[in-house]
Amino acid sequence: MPVIQVTMSQGRTVEQKRELVRVLTRETARILKTKEESIRILIYEVSKENWGNAGVLGLDMK
Repeated sequence: MPVIQVTMSQGRTVEQKRELVRVLTRETARILKTKEESIRILIYEVSKENWGNAGVLGLDMK
């Protein structure tokens, strides 16, 4: 059972997440030659105050 974990910042719409799950599932099944029903997608959303890049907190990035 493939499990795909996606970590991203908050702010995407439910429709964007639906499309992401749909496409990741379809393409993973195609590439791995497995059934779509066996694929799990986990989405973790991180608030901008809980991540940083290049020494700058996401909350402070413009």
